[in-house]
Amino acid sequence: MGSIYKRGNTYWVQYYRNGKPYRESTKSKKEVDAKRLLKKREGEISDGKLPGIYFDRVRFDELAEDFILDFKINQKKSLRRVKQCVDHLAEMFEGIKIRDITTPKIQAYIEKRLIARAANATINRELSALKRMLNLGARQTPPLVDKVPYIPMLKENNTRTGFFEHEEFLSVRDTLPDYLKPIITFGYKSGWRSGEILGLIWDKVDMKNGIVRIETGDTKNSEARTIYLDDELREIFRQLFINRRLDISFIFLKDGKPIQSFRKAWKAACKKAGLKGKLFHDLRRTAVRNMVRAGVPEGVAMKVSGHKTRSVFDRYNIVNDADLRQATQKQQAYLIGQETNTNKHKTTTIHEFPEKKELTNNG
Repeated sequence: MGSIYKRGNTYWVQYYRNGKPYRESTKSKKEVDAKRLLKKREGEISDGKLPGIYFDRVRFDELAEDFILDFKINQKKSLRRVKQCVDHLAEMFEGIKIRDITTPKIQAYIEKRLIARAANATINRELSALKRMLNLGARQTPPLVDKVPYIPMLKENNTRTGFFEHEEFLSVRDTLPDYLKPIITFGYKSGWRSGEILGLIWDKVDMKNGIVRIETGDTKNSEARTIYLDDELREIFRQLFINRRLDISFIFLKDGKPIQSFRKAWKAACKKAGLKGKLFHDLRRTAVRNMVRAGVPEGVAMKVSGHKTRSVFDRYNIVNDADLRQATQKQQAYLIGQETNTNKHKTTTIHEFPEKKELTNNG
């Protein structure tokens, strides 16, 4: 049985779970509040739950550490981005008890981030991190979180609009330094990410059969990938192979060293080509769109580019003005054909009807 007692003017309650005593302040001078709290705690214990005071001790910082540790243990590639999300969340929730992280508190966080002009998509990634953090705490044994609050998400426009028309690709490629031209060509045709391309080594290239492979640990979605080189890429890789350095395994080099980044050269080339603001990632979207337009089955295109989910693939298969214009032209040609067929049918009916009538009279 639990009991009620006073310390100074404040009421406290004592209760037991599995023989272990728990003492908790009501933070009230009213005995009725103490009775209400004691009844609540005894009800939780009788239902086999941990008493609420246990969860009151858990703070945001503890869950944040467990959350980051989970990413490290599972060797997830987005650890850097996750740490950024946690840093932003900590600006409001650091040191706060988990039970105090309620929906209104989360809405206040959203408002604060919007005032700071953070994008909706960025805020949603941070909210997803918070939700994941709380869910991990709830699944632990014993649990650190008894109830995950409702976390509202913002509406975001996740349609990807950047892509290259072929003449634009050629314009940028011709402007780039020679050591980068093979990289942009491979990206344009494969849809692979820049990090995946720069990390390619000769052990993953089958020169005889024209095959390039990327292993599980080198891809964002942790899935191996294979691409067959076309004639242009085969020639590019042949030249790179002839001029390769035997003491370095990486394929793409600058001054005999692996290329770490080429953002400045890329930005300068795009500006010179009159395509300021273009991203290397736009080549990824373009490769997917080009494969679909060429009649490559979507499942195969996804395997080539490394898109794991259909929803992401849909965002990259962009329709531009030329596609819309072509759709109108095709519809117009179809309707003209329907109208022509209708007119032929009417003409045939007019010529045939008198003959049928004459035959009827003769009969």
